[in-house]
Amino acid sequence: MRILVCISHVPDTTAKISFTDDKLEYKKDDIQFIIGPYEELSLTRALELKETVGNITITAINVGFSDTEPTLRKALAIGADDAIRINADPKDAYFVAKQIAEAVKNESFDIVLTGKESINYNGAQVSEMLAEFLQIPSITSASKVEISGDKAIVEREIDGGKEQIETSFPFVASGQKGIAFEPRIPNMRGIMMARKKPLKVIEPVECEELTTITMHELPPPKAACKMVDADNVEELVHLLHDEAKII
Repeated sequence: MRILVCISHVPDTTAKISFTDDKLEYKKDDIQFIIGPYEELSLTRALELKETVGNITITAINVGFSDTEPTLRKALAIGADDAIRINADPKDAYFVAKQIAEAVKNESFDIVLTGKESINYNGAQVSEMLAEFLQIPSITSASKVEISGDKAIVEREIDGGKEQIETSFPFVASGQKGIAFEPRIPNMRGIMMARKKPLKVIEPVECEELTTITMHELPPPKAACKMVDADNVEELVHLLHDEAKII
């Protein structure tokens, strides 16, 4: 069995973001980049399946320039067997999905795992588009993936409960919190082995980008906190009604 894990190269969640003067891109200097948290969970689940089911190979793939290779190498250090980098800028979800689909359409992967969204664009579109390009089923926001014989059991959270889906292979599932226990941390042996694992670089196919970034903007700063005495209910009601205007 073969599992493909699509990963994104994103700023660390603790990074302080600023933008270029034209506000079209964020400044990448002095920012640490990581595997997207949701993709990291999906990669961890793939590794768990490999350990419990056996006879599974895991390929990590991303769309990005050479500066994303350390992120791919981290995926290899965590436990992926090989990696593919598509040499392009991943700004448009349709473009990214098309590139991945073209790169793997003849590779016969049984399971394709993504994160439910990348934390830099939060589009939550790539997994569904990728499944459509590959003409295979898509299951979004998966919180559990199990293999049972020639089927997979995928669980996802829905309003008021959980939904369990049985599907045949191949399929695409976008992972969210709960799909794995905790992300793996690469050890020294894994880091050393990652240097020798294959990382293939391929050029992108021609594809129209359907979205264009016109501006990035930071959220407004938080207003100062006003403290109200616990016994002064009248003042609290006044602030909520006349200033905050939420009641």
